[in-house]
Amino acid sequence: MGKLFCSSCCLLFFLLLCFELGLAGNVTYDARSLIVDGQRKLLISASIHYPRSVPAMWPGLVQTAKEGGVDVIETYVFWNGHEIAPSVYNFEGRFDLVKFVKTVQQAGMYCILRIGPFVAAEWNYGGVPVWLHYIPGTVFRTDNENFKFYMQRFMTYIVDLMKKEKLFASQGGPIILSQVENEYGYYEQGYGEGGKRYAQWAAKMAVAQNTGVPWIMCQQYDAPDPVIDTCNGFYCDAFKPTAPHRPKIWTENWPGWFQLFGAPNPHRPAEDVSFAVARFFQKGGTVNNYYMYHGGTNFGRTAGGPFITTSYDYEAPIDEYGLPNLPKWGHLKELHRAIKLCENLLLTSNPVNISLGPSQEADVYADASGGCAAFLANTDDKNDVTVTFRNASYHLPAWSVSILPDCKTEVYNSAKVTSQASVVEMVPEDLKPSVQSSKDSKTLNWEVFVEKAGIWAEADLVKSSLEDHVNITKDASDYLWYTTSITVSEDEKFLKQGRSPVLMIDSKGHAVHVFVNGQLQGSASGNGTVFPFKYKKPIALKAGKNEISLLGITVGLPTAGPRYEWIPAGLTSVVIKGLNNGPVDLSKNTWTYKIGLEGEKLAIYTPGGMNRVNWVATPKVPKMQPLTWYKTIVDPPTGDEPVGLDMLYMGKGLAWLNGEEIGRYWPRKSPKNGKCVEQCDYRGKFMPDKCLTGCGKPTQRWYHVPRSWFKPSGNTLVIFEERGGEPTKIKFSKRRTSAVCASTSEDYPSATLHLKCPEDTHISKVKFASYGTPRGACGSYQMGDCHDPNSVSAVEKECAKRNECKFQVSAQKFSSKGNCSAGRMKLAVEVICSS
Repeated sequence: MGKLFCSSCCLLFFLLLCFELGLAGNVTYDARSLIVDGQRKLLISASIHYPRSVPAMWPGLVQTAKEGGVDVIETYVFWNGHEIAPSVYNFEGRFDLVKFVKTVQQAGMYCILRIGPFVAAEWNYGGVPVWLHYIPGTVFRTDNENFKFYMQRFMTYIVDLMKKEKLFASQGGPIILSQVENEYGYYEQGYGEGGKRYAQWAAKMAVAQNTGVPWIMCQQYDAPDPVIDTCNGFYCDAFKPTAPHRPKIWTENWPGWFQLFGAPNPHRPAEDVSFAVARFFQKGGTVNNYYMYHGGTNFGRTAGGPFITTSYDYEAPIDEYGLPNLPKWGHLKELHRAIKLCENLLLTSNPVNISLGPSQEADVYADASGGCAAFLANTDDKNDVTVTFRNASYHLPAWSVSILPDCKTEVYNSAKVTSQASVVEMVPEDLKPSVQSSKDSKTLNWEVFVEKAGIWAEADLVKSSLEDHVNITKDASDYLWYTTSITVSEDEKFLKQGRSPVLMIDSKGHAVHVFVNGQLQGSASGNGTVFPFKYKKPIALKAGKNEISLLGITVGLPTAGPRYEWIPAGLTSVVIKGLNNGPVDLSKNTWTYKIGLEGEKLAIYTPGGMNRVNWVATPKVPKMQPLTWYKTIVDPPTGDEPVGLDMLYMGKGLAWLNGEEIGRYWPRKSPKNGKCVEQCDYRGKFMPDKCLTGCGKPTQRWYHVPRSWFKPSGNTLVIFEERGGEPTKIKFSKRRTSAVCASTSEDYPSATLHLKCPEDTHISKVKFASYGTPRGACGSYQMGDCHDPNSVSAVEKECAKRNECKFQVSAQKFSSKGNCSAGRMKLAVEVICSS
């Protein structure tokens, strides 16, 4: 009996532990939902890509997602980050996949593992290793034996690794879904019958892995059973799986968009994201995954595109640096809470649709016991309306959804944002010299190493033609030197007339720096929309032999598209005009090629490689000097806030800290005459060019440097500058919330104003407060026609010198004066947070 009791206790303890850790068990599905260990699930999922942050950040990111009402963490598996050469694997540091999945498990959350292994994801080469392209006879993503062999081998490797660590739900682990391939339905037709065969093969191969959990294929219109086809997009409420027995899953809900060097920055309002999610669940959705929930950083050369920025912030609910993106994070948290209040009814009853007007409707979920939940939607993108539902009136702003968990009480409306917003600043701090490297604690010591313009060692290739950039480099470097020479006669007219000949270059991408006799003549590049470009500028030639050295540059490789691996890059034509005998076509000259830079080859940015060149200490740091490596030893920035490297005054290049790859920097400005807006109208369907900001400014100025990369002292910062910058103006900047805001109206679902400063700070000043009809957004509030002059003092009474304050907004607390014919009274507040 004692033994039996002990066994029962152990079993009970194990079950409780499984529940606490979010261990799943058997996973099945039907038309309504996933069924995990016998229970139907309505799930909120968050994309967090492990290589786009660092292990020290993972627990905080996962916890912030959980606090935001998230049940599941989703990630791709990045093939080219793991299999760096055939059968040579990397699962260290940022690529420690097992550690990441176990971090999710320890938080008591589920995991969706999108193995692919093609990912797209604005990731270099779509995640497929470049070496695979150069195995003879290989064609990506079609019925090609080479591709299928290596793809299956890698997928099996990952599945076996997860099985070994008991991470699938069928083993008690957190992984409840796996994905094979990715968005192939967009391109399958382009591959003809081979594409169809490949899609079917990929699905069957995945199912044969026997993971014990369902497989999904997003945007795959011919996914065979038992694979589930899923939706990607800004809106998926109208999506229906291709088979009636499959649940409605949204694998990629895009809460923002990616950035391109030299383009304005896209923004998607919180009101529109929440509208899309509410509509999805209103129309029978069961799993919503935000892509991205934390976008993070494309460290090193992992960004693809081409021209994708190092930042992959994606305007996600958690920003690149790991801070909640407010109010988006909070507004979605409230949405998740409201949806969960309806979960049982959504999963066990069928909706009844009721028309409430020409663009208004209700979907009502009710059961035999009297339980009732309703979604009231106004899809008019211009006009607010008041609707009558069950003999009660509800105000529905344009393009909004209200959620009534009891069919009576409005607990949430997607357009009524009451959650806190914030003013986030990048606070500059000069680079501080390390006491280990400088006798003068106030002087930063810089050392430089200047690359040779042109062939710096034995040539990699000599050809009488212009060769494709990627075919030569195989992406071992962004850089490829093309070098040739031309002999100029002393009787050339331009030598006497002072008119320089003109060099004209055609290139299929992505950028070039032109050197003649070792001197930089100019640069040119394509952009994220059009990769090819032309260069046309005068060059300084002399009598006699002239060396022409062209530094071709890629800015990430293509990430998707039919046969994307065949998209070329590099120079296609080089012509000189302005000589006595007419244009000289150098395209068929003898060209000498050299892959990469000497500093790259010697890895002088790493602790083990720094002594392989002769660094020159200089009291006066050269500025605007091309092809220059800069090195200095610094202490970390003060405090514990996230850190960015301010590269506003640099040109273009790469950066490292203590050998860790910060990434490509390029503070390239977007056009001044772009389609930027001061304030975005959330109403109506969103597209990436709808709410642009930053016209005329650098697309990316700051570059994330994780705090865990810093040592207490003696940190080596290395910069490679391609074309010239001012390294003495480089600064660290700390990402800090300086102010918080909130606004609410008396008729909002929650007429409660809640303000909270970051830890170890308090509300030091009420910068703005107006009860009445204030206008604008956080950081730019303005008084309206109606304003209570006692607004500031009333808020100060509730909030001054506190870290957090929360109070009900009502006419009893504020007595509005003036012209208040607008009706609904609103309170808007901005407070300063100080330590």
